[in-house]
Amino acid sequence: MVDLFEKDASARKRLAELLVSEPDVRLAIINAVLRDVATKSDIQELRKEISELRATTKQDIQELRKELKGDIETLRKEMSSNFRWTIGVIITVWGATVIPILLKLVGMI
Repeated sequence: MVDLFEKDASARKRLAELLVSEPDVRLAIINAVLRDVATKSDIQELRKEISELRATTKQDIQELRKELKGDIETLRKEMSSNFRWTIGVIITVWGATVIPILLKLVGMI
């Protein structure tokens, strides 16, 4: 019987027509197909979830940007402070070594 339906397209068509013509069979087929079909309400729910996720993601990104700006500002202040300390140390070392050498060369020491 399966071989017949595989080989004969008209037999398959006739079987489908017979199945669809029976109200109980048609209803069973429709119910089986509807389980796999997304409804408008399913799509609306997905769109709502996606919209909520987008809003949450945008909010999270804004919060991260604020945190990052604060961290960058703190880093700039620390770098500026470290730079000043470094320059101060360089000037102190230079003054402690080069000035006595120059004074010695000039003959003041």
